[in-house]
Amino acid sequence: MDATEFRQEGREMVDFISNYLENIGDRLPMPNVLPGYLKDMLPAEAPTDGESWEAVKNDIERVIMPGVTHWQSPHFHAYFPTGSSYPAILGDMLSDAIGCLGFSWAASPACTELEVSMLDWLAKMLNLPKQFLFSKEGNGGGVIQGTASEATLVALLSARTTTINKLQKENPNLTQGSILDKLIAYTSDESHSSVERAGLIGMVQIRALSSDENGSLRGTVLESSIKEDKEKGLIPFFLCATLGTTSTCAFDNLSELGPLCDKHDIWLHVDAAYAGSAFICPEFRQPLNGVEYATSFNFNPHKWLRVNFDCAAMWIKDVNLVSGAFEVNPLYLKHENQGNSMPDYRHWQIPFGRRFRSLKLWFVLRMFGVKGLQEQIRKDVSLAHQFKALVESDQRFEIVRKVTLGLVCFRHKGSNELNEVLLKKINNDRRIHLVPSKIKETYFLRFAVCASSTKASDVNYAWAVIKELCDNL
Repeated sequence: MDATEFRQEGREMVDFISNYLENIGDRLPMPNVLPGYLKDMLPAEAPTDGESWEAVKNDIERVIMPGVTHWQSPHFHAYFPTGSSYPAILGDMLSDAIGCLGFSWAASPACTELEVSMLDWLAKMLNLPKQFLFSKEGNGGGVIQGTASEATLVALLSARTTTINKLQKENPNLTQGSILDKLIAYTSDESHSSVERAGLIGMVQIRALSSDENGSLRGTVLESSIKEDKEKGLIPFFLCATLGTTSTCAFDNLSELGPLCDKHDIWLHVDAAYAGSAFICPEFRQPLNGVEYATSFNFNPHKWLRVNFDCAAMWIKDVNLVSGAFEVNPLYLKHENQGNSMPDYRHWQIPFGRRFRSLKLWFVLRMFGVKGLQEQIRKDVSLAHQFKALVESDQRFEIVRKVTLGLVCFRHKGSNELNEVLLKKINNDRRIHLVPSKIKETYFLRFAVCASSTKASDVNYAWAVIKELCDNL
């Protein structure tokens, strides 16, 4: 394919994408295929001679689309949103065309410098403390990770290295192994499973602490746990607090947890993967109270801020705590501007290479503007409250936990088994898609406003489907 063919066939692909997104509501959100469906549709080996674009294009609908879960459908209400917009798609197209690997400033200066600026833009949109901004007066700064899971792992590994180095400096006779055996990290019993996974990778104990009736981890629980573990000879060093838990969008109490972490020299990482986008709206910022105590903070613009996956924004109040934990400098990666005002981002992450992800973020922020993105958040929250009112209008159902943002947790007032049957009927019906969760032995259904195109009529449609299937139980 040469440039002339690319122009023609690229236009066809843009038309296909536009038609797909414009008419996505006509497709069932969940595919009706079984594992292994695709293998029999493809030859056993790659073609010896190249095929035409026409042949490839014709197989998109035949081979791929039958197995696609349509996350951008207004009838998809599972998990949390995955962002998408035309400006972000254009940004990814340009990133793919440039094809740089921005592991250092010298590898592609624009890739690094635009990311520095975009993370400062985002931090100011959320009204994060100035300690997280790139500044000559401080050591803070931001970076785009692939996912919130990566951000948590980077924070935990950095905290581990920082703690080990500090203790070995105080007592050179201590070995890494002897310190590792005593390290203990904390999180809520409602935090994402990626926190537990980070502990497994980092080879440190993770202790899940009990949250209150609202799903919030409180200071009294953390304080008693720290005291108990120190009496056992353990070394508390890390806490992952969640703003917007996956199951119910609950918020840990930073204003209570933060001072305790500060007092006991514990790295406080804040995971706001989903809810963080809402903090661009002043009326939704209350859970951020206490974020000034955080050592690191993360949220995912690729969830609710119209940016396509992957784009997880992470800030650190002292970037040396991260870069110092991962820094390796072979001769072939050194450059004459190393150590100046711009970071070499390979020291801030697990992978070595990195895409030009700030381009799509730049396109989105410029073309929607802060007001446009705030309107999206407020519209989706309003739709969630519309669904909440529909649930409350039916005496057979009840709301589980408080509805704050774009997630509604609800259940039939019957048994867990009845709710499981209802969910199975909903997903087998395939007109809409939901997923469940379970808190303290209570099984419930989650309704998330996911697609940016979701309208009030889509919410009414979803509730009509749920009521119809419930009537047939």
